[in-house]
Amino acid sequence: MSADLAGLAVGYLAGRTAGGTGRHVLMLATGCAARGARVSVYGPASLAGPGTWRFRELDIGDRPRPAADTRAVLRLRRWLGQDRPGVLHAHGLRAGALAALALAGRPARRTALVVTVHNAPPPGRPAAAVYAALELIVARRADAVLPVSPDLAGRLRRRGARIAGPAVITAPAVAAAGPAQVAALRQELGDGGRPVVFAAGRLAGQKGFGTLIDAATRWQRRQPVPVLVIAGDGPLGPALRAQASAAGADVRFLGARADVPVLLAAADVVVVPSSWEGQPLIVQEALRAGRPLVASRAGGIADLTGADGAVLVPPGDPGVLAAAVTRLLDDPREAAGLAAAARRRAAALPSEAAAVAAAVAVYLRLRPAGRPAGSR
Repeated sequence: MSADLAGLAVGYLAGRTAGGTGRHVLMLATGCAARGARVSVYGPASLAGPGTWRFRELDIGDRPRPAADTRAVLRLRRWLGQDRPGVLHAHGLRAGALAALALAGRPARRTALVVTVHNAPPPGRPAAAVYAALELIVARRADAVLPVSPDLAGRLRRRGARIAGPAVITAPAVAAAGPAQVAALRQELGDGGRPVVFAAGRLAGQKGFGTLIDAATRWQRRQPVPVLVIAGDGPLGPALRAQASAAGADVRFLGARADVPVLLAAADVVVVPSSWEGQPLIVQEALRAGRPLVASRAGGIADLTGADGAVLVPPGDPGVLAAAVTRLLDDPREAAGLAAAARRRAAALPSEAAAVAAAVAVYLRLRPAGRPAGSR
């Protein structure tokens, strides 16, 4: 066990997390505690962890709430004064901006602020304006910014952010599903030998499931008709179910599932139809599972898949999406070649140890005993 962080206090801050961001924070907290750091985590109850770090529950929502945000900043400021982390690593632009406000006015030997930016701005003028304001706060105050994709790096660099390199995000390694597990799951789905098209993620606008359901209506005349299986929950659940019912599309909504690796193994094609993205873990999970993948060319997805690890389609185009899925279902040779390319691409994905090491390298550059010249 390495002790290269002995004597350094590291704090992690995150808002309400769903999926990849929360898992990433827990991975870093566990890895840095193992390396000797004194770790504190500030965020929702889902980040409480196994007891190897101090946890303080803090509610940071996904949109501005002036009164609640003010309370969160004051509470965080008090805790930071007590815990005195040498590095505070915030995840997400809102968490990063609130961390900057909580740290404002601290003395010279203060906490260094690292911010990982996990996501691109949502569409729409009001949301884009809020996002731009958050970007400016983070760019001006953070000592190191870690974007998850090149497009985010470009946006933040234009704001004047100190880009410390790309964030290294990795899906946890899992054991491969066995044939008996796959057979049992397909029986549970009642597919009757029909092709299974699988997608997973939060049922929110970002993930593009409305486009995917529109695509599913276009393959209903194919024989046998593919069954679309979606794992996950979220605010758009009722609307998406109503959309599928009105369209007459065969869609199975499974809710949140703990057996995504088995679902991936049971799928004939995996689809990631996101409208905007950072670096979704489901893409890495599909590559590691060696499944034929159709994904939107959004955010950092193409950087994960490379040129041959997936069929990449424009976001928001159900016709192109449906054509890509049915082409793979109709051409087993192309699907097998894509699955092999996915496994090759997966071999180059970073490990959890590499992700922790990348973050640790940033912390060590910023630790109070060796603050970089010109830091604010």
